[in-house]
Amino acid sequence: MTNILEVNKVSVSFDGFTVLNNLDFSMEQGELRFFIGPNGAGKTTMLDIITGKTKPQAGEVLFDGENISHLGEHRIVQCGIGRKFQTPSIFGSLSVFENLEAALGFRDYTPQLFGPMSAEERDLLHETLDEIGLQNRAHVRAGLLSHGEKQWLEIGMLLIQKPKLLLLDEPVAGMTRRERDRTGELLLDIIKNRSVLVVEHDMEFVRKFARTVTVLHMGNVLCEGPMDEIQNNPQVIEVYLGKAHDEVRQVSKKQVAVRRTAPQAAAVH
Repeated sequence: MTNILEVNKVSVSFDGFTVLNNLDFSMEQGELRFFIGPNGAGKTTMLDIITGKTKPQAGEVLFDGENISHLGEHRIVQCGIGRKFQTPSIFGSLSVFENLEAALGFRDYTPQLFGPMSAEERDLLHETLDEIGLQNRAHVRAGLLSHGEKQWLEIGMLLIQKPKLLLLDEPVAGMTRRERDRTGELLLDIIKNRSVLVVEHDMEFVRKFARTVTVLHMGNVLCEGPMDEIQNNPQVIEVYLGKAHDEVRQVSKKQVAVRRTAPQAAAVH
């Protein structure tokens, strides 16, 4: 299978601090790839490089065989890359249907936001509503949706533009368990026709839905493989998963300390 995305020897520095250090990775068409790593590992900068928000100081990005390193953000969107940020960017005063209708023209140089939809576009809109599970919420004002529904709507606003690759930044942050599971099922459905790259911190979600996981550390790939191998990798435990466990233990110790001192404090007063 051919690669949909290749990042070759990419380096980026800000004010003398190296964020991406000779980064290499690739993913195949139709693949669901998860990226994890500690804060400051370079995950967001990597997404910025792919979407043209930041230009690499060395190296190149190939998308579907084309070098897109020199292209602007809008042109990269037109090539077929859609990006979703952690906070939903939807039109809260418009209905779900109207949000998707507005998104139909986003890939054009001159968006036709107010022109009539063709029969083909209307069919695509309803197919997208079905795919994201919001057909019954089509005429609800987007601002009234639950957090999870808002995330699915924004994913739908990307899907309706027919991207080849979706980049999702922490898509399940703040969701209930049921919403997280629904999102995972949606991602598995999406990759039937597209590729998806997910940056995520929710390890329970990653364990349940990841097929291939890439771990970033200090601007480069630390390791890559199935989640069961990743979570047992000594290097990953030391630089990432171990830190998370340490933070949990520190919180637990503080809670115990508070419980022990609380009665004494009450007695003093």
